[in-house]
Amino acid sequence: MALSHTDFPTPGDGYDCRMVREILDLVGDKWSLYIIATLKGGPVRFNELRRRIDGISQRMLTLTLRGLERDGLVKRSLFPTIPPRVDYELTDVGRTLLAPVMALVTWADSNQDIIQDARVRYDAGL
Repeated sequence: MALSHTDFPTPGDGYDCRMVREILDLVGDKWSLYIIATLKGGPVRFNELRRRIDGISQRMLTLTLRGLERDGLVKRSLFPTIPPRVDYELTDVGRTLLAPVMALVTWADSNQDIIQDARVRYDAGL
């Protein structure tokens, strides 16, 4: 079944385009999908997250985690040890994102060669 523009919510009746856009921007940014996918197995310490997500800087991981925490998708737990231990895990709402996020990650992985070939052809003017 093909989707049309009528299959999507329209403004009015409590639907706020700006809020939905903000949420989609957050969960669809470069790093949030990786963080959500990495947290699918349960709580993970900050440094372990950083090791598992290739290419993310400490600053970007911190900022992205704060945004996900602010929106109630990730929970931060601080343990009073020396040095302090901080774990991150998905909230109940965050876990509801796993199916669509993993579907998108799987789709990207399955189609990366096709997309790369298309880019090469396009850039070559073919």
